Amino acid sequence: MWWFQQGLSILPVALVTWTTATFIFAYITAVVLRHVDPLVPYISDTGTMAPERCVFGLMLDVSAFLGVATTYVRYKQVQALTGPEENKLHTLNQFGLVLGCISSSGMCVVANFQKTTLFSMHLVGAVLTFGVGALYILIQALVSFSMQPHVHSKAAFLVRLWVAVWTVSSIISMFVSSVVMYSSLPGVDVAHKLHWVPGETGYTAHIISTISEWSLALSFVSFFLTYIRDFQKINLRAEAELQASHLYDSLHHGTAASLDQSEASPLFAGSI
Repeated sequence: MWWFQQGLSILPVALVTWTTATFIFAYITAVVLRHVDPLVPYISDTGTMAPERCVFGLMLDVSAFLGVATTYVRYKQVQALTGPEENKLHTLNQFGLVLGCISSSGMCVVANFQKTTLFSMHLVGAVLTFGVGALYILIQALVSFSMQPHVHSKAAFLVRLWVAVWTVSSIISMFVSSVVMYSSLPGVDVAHKLHWVPGETGYTAHIISTISEWSLALSFVSFFLTYIRDFQKINLRAEAELQASHLYDSLHHGTAASLDQSEASPLFAGSI
């Protein structure tokens, strides 16, 4: 059995692999078709023009689904490993699930509202994805701190804390450089500007902003890599339980056709 086949480690592996492929495919296509400059364009700019726009949006929607699934499994894992008396940890865990789902939903907003079509909604999606996502990473770092050393090692906590600091630093750098870029180009529609000439006004701030965005995306991908070892210890199983010898016993006895409460309930139940 390969390492990614152990437990549910395939979830974070699929999330990281698929999201990385989304960015790389969109970048290569946009550069080859000369829709963007090859030197560090914005990630959203690589998915602005057709045909890469459609594929970028579709693939990012799949990443959002994988993100929700991964954050939910992480929530169930922490819930199973903590006792009922650890109220503070349970609160952090629930808060983390909400933030993870919101951040994943933000990717859907980014995928369906492109930067050059409806910039305000695209900006909302970016804030939900990166801003709320950064809070999710911070919460998970705190959860790892609370679960050491009986569940998590100190190394796991330090790695997640380092990724959280990396994420916050990238957000601050991107925000400051973007403010400088927009303020230095009054009257210019920066949101629709896909090509930049070295040396022009705002070019340096633009490059710093785009590098910060790619750094931010890389920090997100790196964080979910830390889930692989944890998810290797999780198994998902389904149990089937037959509630009656026949699904329609009442019909065979000539009585009115009605199912009792137990027969109307789902037959399959999953547990983590």
